[in-house]
Amino acid sequence: MIQIIFNKKQHQAEAYDDDKKIGECCFIESEETWNIVHTGVSKEYQGQGIARKLVENVIENAKKYHKNIVAECSYAKRIIGK
Repeated sequence: MIQIIFNKKQHQAEAYDDDKKIGECCFIESEETWNIVHTGVSKEYQGQGIARKLVENVIENAKKYHKNIVAECSYAKRIIGK
């Protein structure tokens, strides 16, 4: 089962299949903003909606920590725009 974990210390949301890391959504933190700079999922897990869940997890946590969210990552930009 795929599990999404938010790792604030490492500035990313991480996807795991059991103990195997299969994806991440990384952000750069400034005072008021989190900038998503990379979203990636292992090739064999693509097409399952994992990248979307990773981006949504970062957005959810940005709200929790009262941060604005922007994205340099083209995939995250599309998700934020919807």
